[in-house]
Amino acid sequence: MELALIGLGKMGSNMALRLMRGGHRVVGFDRSPASVDSAAQTGVIGAHTLEEAIGKLTQTPKVVWIMVPSGAPTTETIEKIASLLQKGDVVIDGGNSNYKDTIKHAETLSAQGIDFVDCGTSGGVWGLKEGYSLMIGGKQEVVEALAPIFETLAPAKDKGWGYVGPHGSGHYVKMIHNGIEYGMMQAYAEGFGILKGKKEFDLDLAQISHIWQYGSVVRSWLLDLAANALDEDADLKEIKPWVADSGEGRWTVFESIDLDVPAPIITLALQMRFASRDEENYPARMLAALRNQFGGHAIKKED
Repeated sequence: MELALIGLGKMGSNMALRLMRGGHRVVGFDRSPASVDSAAQTGVIGAHTLEEAIGKLTQTPKVVWIMVPSGAPTTETIEKIASLLQKGDVVIDGGNSNYKDTIKHAETLSAQGIDFVDCGTSGGVWGLKEGYSLMIGGKQEVVEALAPIFETLAPAKDKGWGYVGPHGSGHYVKMIHNGIEYGMMQAYAEGFGILKGKKEFDLDLAQISHIWQYGSVVRSWLLDLAANALDEDADLKEIKPWVADSGEGRWTVFESIDLDVPAPIITLALQMRFASRDEENYPARMLAALRNQFGGHAIKKED
């Protein structure tokens, strides 16, 4: 099969490589000319405009896979692409779009006779080697027609991908996936933090991470990545304690509130990411001031 891949960042470029290795023809476009030129050196058919990318597709229906930031960039890209496609063509959003936006995109494209598929995509920079986990929403018959693409991107033809439901469901499942990821990452971070705090044992955290990789109940791919990081620098001295969030953790928490489903672990993990960015940390200053006011507890002054 062939497709146009819009967005040649690290993940998009790796996906293009995996698709080409699977025998697919890939036309690539990115707003950065340098990214297009770089991808072209790997075998991607480069395009420097959306019009050129769509024009270089030779098969019908035309398939366009979008890998751009969620929100306005995705909406604007879909609207532009829709003006270049015909009835029966297919748009796949493989980014981290909010599922509510996804449903709107599906409705907009459906009115023009263009099929839409939302594909929650997990795998990050390891996807090229290991394959991607794909959670797919839309019309089942459309997804089935695109199966060769998903089978190539996934870890195996029958593993790591699947149709999960109607429009929006693919991104919804990916959103919850990322929420779970927040909680798991926070638990590992706290656990290793406690281990490091036990100074009298002089624990080798890298060694412990490797012990846990085999036979342990807490073994996982995230633990493997933790082990990699600890092998490189057990003290993590070169990494600033500032943690971003992609937005999907927030959306998961909002969804738990809307559905009256308690999610304290995911919620607290999200809050801890907020706390990591607060260099001023006014709440902590207030806590110290209050303890001093009511109990005369010692406070530390800024230098």
